[in-house]
Amino acid sequence: MSVKIRLQRHGKKGKPFYWIVAADARAKRDGKYLEKLGTYNPNTNPATIDLSVDDAVKWLQNGAQPTDTAKAILSYKGALLKNHLAGGIKKGALTEEQAEEKFNAWLEEKAAKIQAKADGLSKAEAKLKAEALAAEKAVNEARIAAAAPIVEEEVAEDDTPAAEAETTKEEE
Repeated sequence: MSVKIRLQRHGKKGKPFYWIVAADARAKRDGKYLEKLGTYNPNTNPATIDLSVDDAVKWLQNGAQPTDTAKAILSYKGALLKNHLAGGIKKGALTEEQAEEKFNAWLEEKAAKIQAKADGLSKAEAKLKAEALAAEKAVNEARIAAAAPIVEEEVAEDDTPAAEAETTKEEE
């Protein structure tokens, strides 16, 4: 029996939500599965991935083949790295402590990258809101200026003939 680690679609039309499962390769996409390994929600930015890394590594060591998308998700969460480090432990190239230290360092670096992306997105959103508010204020000020009574202009017009009369008297 061939086992695949793949995505099983759930959610509404246009709003996909996936379960990451280990399933028989002959089973339907949304059919029976052997074990649920986690979830993947592409609707959020950045995408939300909840994965049991240890269970995924167990299936990879037992010969399960991930699909392309599942492989990208497993790589993103570090399951493929942990599987690689486990192979190094079996060969004697690493000790368990060294492998755990490398994996934890990678996890911290990855968490920092994800946090930086989330911060960048929130800053961009705040900047867009501030620009929209400034544009709205400008439009409102223009409306107020257009709707204001034109009393000042009439006064200015009354002053102009008097000023013209004075200039004509001075010229004579």
